[in-house]
Amino acid sequence: MLIDTHSHIYLSEFDEDRAEVVNRAKAAGVAHIILPNVDKETLEPMWALEATDTKFFSATIGLHPTSVDAEYKKELEWVKNKLARRPYCAIGEVGIDLYWDKTFREEQIIAFEQQLQWAIDYDLPVIIHQRDAFEDTIACVEKYNCSKLRGVFHSFGGSLEEAQRILSLGGFYLGINGVVTFKNSKLSHVLEQLSPEYLVLETDAPYLTPAPHRGKRNESAYVRLVAQKLAEIYQQPVNEIIEITGKNATKLFSL
Repeated sequence: MLIDTHSHIYLSEFDEDRAEVVNRAKAAGVAHIILPNVDKETLEPMWALEATDTKFFSATIGLHPTSVDAEYKKELEWVKNKLARRPYCAIGEVGIDLYWDKTFREEQIIAFEQQLQWAIDYDLPVIIHQRDAFEDTIACVEKYNCSKLRGVFHSFGGSLEEAQRILSLGGFYLGINGVVTFKNSKLSHVLEQLSPEYLVLETDAPYLTPAPHRGKRNESAYVRLVAQKLAEIYQQPVNEIIEITGKNATKLFSL
């Protein structure tokens, strides 16, 4: 199955044509879409989209690192409350982001570690966001690593050494999106040295639009372009890449 494991098409960027975006995804062969939460502002729109087709969409719950601030304890309490009230396919999107602002670094680490613990407690995979914070992020995961902890490092674009450190944990996949199609990206050279058995596909729509659509809004239909790029890298038929990554996503998210 062609699965987009990370798409925010519940956001306002899609309010004018969301139904058409979903139809284009299905026409492109997408069989399922994972909807990662950001914070309490995005939960209701995400739920509403999931409710339109629960066989096609799966929602997650979590507090994004860029939404962590001085009130993070209240935000975490909100996540805890929502987590206990209904089933989700994952904890996410959570992690550490020091690209925009380092002010709340310590709070981000505390929030991330709490949500890793919830992933263990609820036996759910975790969708991890890290930007300019690999060492902090991997240190947290290594601290909490156990047989139940599993998930995906979303939007992976790091080095071979970073990939190997992630994969050495066991139970984790690398989320590959449009970045792999960028001309200045070195990700292709890293992936050449790794098996597709460790990968899942994603878009991160509306962000990180793959070539040849860069500069435009991303959407889930473009996950096929990511699969096609991986087929070039591994010199395999695109259907094989879709099958491998689809099995990975199905296993990870219990689809």
